[in-house]
Amino acid sequence: MDLSFTHLAGMLIAIIGVYGLGIYAGRKVKNTVDFSVSGRKAGSFLVMGTILGTLVGGASTIGTAQLAYLYGFSAWWFTLGGGIGCLLIALFMVRPMRETTFETIPRFISSSYGKAAGVAAALFVSLGMFINIVPQVFSAQALLTSMFAIEMRLAALLTVILAVAYVVFGGAWGTGLMGLTKILLTCVCMVISGAVAFTLAGGSGGFSSYFPAYPWFSLFGRGVNTDLASAFALIVGVLSSQIYFQGIFSSRDLKAARGGALMSAILAPLIGIGGIMVGLFMRINYPQINPAQALPLFVLNHLPAWFAGVVLATLLLASIGTGAGLTLGVSTMLNRDLYLRLKPKADDRQALLVFRLLIIMVLLVALLVVLVSGGNVLILSWSYLSLGLRGATVFFPLLAVVFFKGRVSPLAGTLAVIIGPSIVIAGTLLNLSLNPLYPGLAAGLVILLFDFFRNRKNRFAEQE
Repeated sequence: MDLSFTHLAGMLIAIIGVYGLGIYAGRKVKNTVDFSVSGRKAGSFLVMGTILGTLVGGASTIGTAQLAYLYGFSAWWFTLGGGIGCLLIALFMVRPMRETTFETIPRFISSSYGKAAGVAAALFVSLGMFINIVPQVFSAQALLTSMFAIEMRLAALLTVILAVAYVVFGGAWGTGLMGLTKILLTCVCMVISGAVAFTLAGGSGGFSSYFPAYPWFSLFGRGVNTDLASAFALIVGVLSSQIYFQGIFSSRDLKAARGGALMSAILAPLIGIGGIMVGLFMRINYPQINPAQALPLFVLNHLPAWFAGVVLATLLLASIGTGAGLTLGVSTMLNRDLYLRLKPKADDRQALLVFRLLIIMVLLVALLVVLVSGGNVLILSWSYLSLGLRGATVFFPLLAVVFFKGRVSPLAGTLAVIIGPSIVIAGTLLNLSLNPLYPGLAAGLVILLFDFFRNRKNRFAEQE
């Protein structure tokens, strides 16, 4: 791929603009509350920036085009499912989460189930989020190697350095401000790219003359079981992820929180449609390429040079921003739910330093995994596994805290938090034909329901 001076100029302008906001945001960070939840002063757009800035990354752009290149419209489930998850947050979860003083989901869970449940939730959710950091590094790595003549290991290292710079100075302030800018750029770039691809392909007639209706235009082109599991994993994962609720925790009031979640629900699916159009167009015209390079190659070959530079920078920032946002979520839990439990007398300065060190450590471990894997990563597969693991850990236990607080015992809550994700991990290692998310969620639900009805029966017996 040959980049002209115009390409590079467009990229540089976009990158300087976004990172300049991160430097500005760093001036607002005075303590760990500023760093983790923006001092609880974020408006709707900043909430949206935190949520979509993490949700819409390499999987939603490069990964969606990659999967559409291979299977067609079933690639839409990542952004469509994410949008549905954001809608459910806005409708049902904003009020109970916003009205607490907590900064993490594990703290919220431990308020009902005890310390052990909170620590277990922090560990399993952190692992699930970490699994999703890896494909973000891979997405940016693939993009950098497509644009520049550099080897994959150097591209991965540069990705991690950029991710550290994205989040380590401004924390949630930086992630929100940079995420908002990144999302606005991503929406414009993906919608325009999708429209260009649709037009160049000859519209719907051009696509339908080349592709059979099934599997290419079906949301279940990879099979009902596989795609339903993907959709369910997205919805459950979004409703179980620290960084999305971190956006809610950071809002200045209920209205701002709900507005940010609703805007996220609308914009996420639109971005996915653009990636699908590009993936299908590239399958027709470039059938021999690496599918992960479908979107970058389209941008370079079919968009004006200056705009292509902005789009490439936006795609790079999308992957980096999502990886950085997930890292912020992991580091928040490790800091609040593990470090401060072990060091309760640590002052705010020490906690903030550990916060930043944890961010660097998490990203370095992700770099190591990418290097060891040799780049053999199907972006959306890792993302779906990540969401499934998070969902099995806290989805039903979290709902039980919100809607049945005090009516489920700490023991049952703790068992659900531990057994659910353990089944997902075991099922993944054993390569079960059934998606392990289902039995993982079912186990947690059965434990909670059994305890709930047992307790209710005992209460009725006492009243009699």
